[in-house]
Formats: sequence, C-alpha cells, structure tokens
Amino acid sequence: MDEERILKSLVRREEAGAALETFLAARFPYHTAEEWAALAAGGALLVNGGPPDPARPLAEGDEVRYVPPAVPEPPVDDGVRVLYEDADIIAVDKPGNLPAHPAGKYFRHTLWWLLRERFGVAEPSLLNRLDRETSGVTLAAKHPAAAAACRAQFTARTVAKKYTVFAGGALEGPLEARGYLGPAAGSAVRKKRAFVRSLDDGPEPGREAQWAETLFLPVMRLDDLSVLEAVPRTGRLHQIRATLLALRLPVLGDKIYGPDEGLFLRFLEDRLTDGDRALLRLPRQALHASELAFRHPADGRPMKLNAPLPADMLALLDRLP
Repeated sequence: MDEERILKSLVRREEAGAALETFLAARFPYHTAEEWAALAAGGALLVNGGPPDPARPLAEGDEVRYVPPAVPEPPVDDGVRVLYEDADIIAVDKPGNLPAHPAGKYFRHTLWWLLRERFGVAEPSLLNRLDRETSGVTLAAKHPAAAAACRAQFTARTVAKKYTVFAGGALEGPLEARGYLGPAAGSAVRKKRAFVRSLDDGPEPGREAQWAETLFLPVMRLDDLSVLEAVPRTGRLHQIRATLLALRLPVLGDKIYGPDEGLFLRFLEDRLTDGDRALLRLPRQALHASELAFRHPADGRPMKLNAPLPADMLALLDRLP
C-alpha cells in the first residue's frame, strides 16, 4: 500500500459523536457527506484500522483513514507561488492547470496536496474554489477557527473578487448581468450550466440559490479579443463562464462554454485536433482570479491580495497583431 496516499485524521473531542461522513465533510470539504458515505461503502475508509460501523458514531481519539484508489495522475502545473502567509491563512497564485481539490484521477496532483506536503499546512481549508483551468489568487485557512471566520465572510458576500478574462467578441461598456443559472438543457456535458438574464433586481422567492449577478467592465479590445474585468456579486458554479456564453462573449480556451462543447468531449478522450486547438487559441480557459479582498480572520484588518496576469495569457496578447 502506498502510505503517502493515505490520509490519517484523529477525531477531536468537539467532533466526537458525529457520523463518519459528517466528520469528513467538515474536515475535508472537497467531498460532500454523501460522497464520503459512498467512499465508505466502497471500502476507501477505515476507522481504527477496520471497516467503519455505520451505526456507531465517532469517538474522541478514533483514527480515520482514507485510502484513495492508486491510479496514474495526469500531469499538472505545480508552479504555485505564495502571495501571503501567516499563522492563520495562506494565499497562493494557483497555475492554470492544477485542480484545487482531490477528485477523480487527481489526489497528489492538487493544490490541496501541495499545501500539505510542500508548504506544511496540516489541514488546509480552501476557501475560494477555482476551477482546474482557472488561475490566480486562492485563499486557504490553516485551522478550523480561521476557516469558519473566512467562510462567514463569503456567505455574507463581504469578500470582493475580481477576475481578468479574455473573451471573443466586443463589450462596448459596463454591463451588469443578472439572472438565473441552471442545468443546460440538451447539453451532452453533464456539469454544464446555462445563464438566463432577468429584468428583476433580485431572485424570485425560492430561487435564491440559482440567482447570479456579475459586473463586466471592458479593459481593452485587441483584434477580435476583449479583455474584461469580471466582478461576481454571487459565487455560483461556472458563473462567469456561463454568463459570458449567454452574452455571446465566450471565454477563450473554454472547452465547455466556448464555441463548441464537443471540444470538451474530444478533450476528455484526448482527440483534440489541430483545428480544435486553433479554435481554442489557448490550452486552458483564459480566466484569472486577479484580486481578492477580505478581512483577516484573526483581527479583522482589511486584506487585498493580487496575482499578476500569468505567462500564457500575456503570451496570447503578444501574439496578437
């Protein structure tokens, strides 16, 4: 057994009495409680060296082990750069080809693992979850109290986020896009979402979880490319990318929300053609988390962290006439 791949966690006094999947979802939120329960049923979890008893709540001092499947992991860009660090938090500039959390084939080839093994953060809690192909500022808490204080700010929408995005087409002026995000009907990509604009100032009762607001500001226009600043007011899955597709300003390099979602299906099967790559113009989506502003979880002082535009996006600008 590959000991390096095993996660070991001891149950603290305040965590005693919880169900196994509840404990793990709180400690390692990259999986939901339902997903942890499925992993337990599949034999990937051990409690005190043996199979867990679903009827027994965890006790203080119990050792929980997670043994992920030993499968080859795809290569990633592990060039993570620290932007800020203290005893409570660490913020890094995440590259554009690095998953944030373990999932699927990725375990050691993730930002979460690098924070543990390279930067010595025993239990990193990633607070703003960027997609694998999205680069930029990523904030992690080093202990539960800091994580709770930061998450409260995200929930209250007091954290200010800015993204730089390269999109096809032209945006003539500032645009506040408000509407609803939901499953993309008829799409062959299961996780794809669709944005539908609304004239309302806010969500209808019962639809709050689907409401999305993003401010887009034009920065410059170069050939058939627009450089935009995106300021999301809400934090929904694929919010910026799905909204820009609905506005007919697809993100360059985006295989799901670009000109042809078939690109994503061919990408999964390693069948992208030279024509596909030329259409994408960039190997990954041109979306970069450029700024994150929040209050420090320990003393409340204002924090503003910035990540410069990455080399691949700068190189795309250099190639334009």
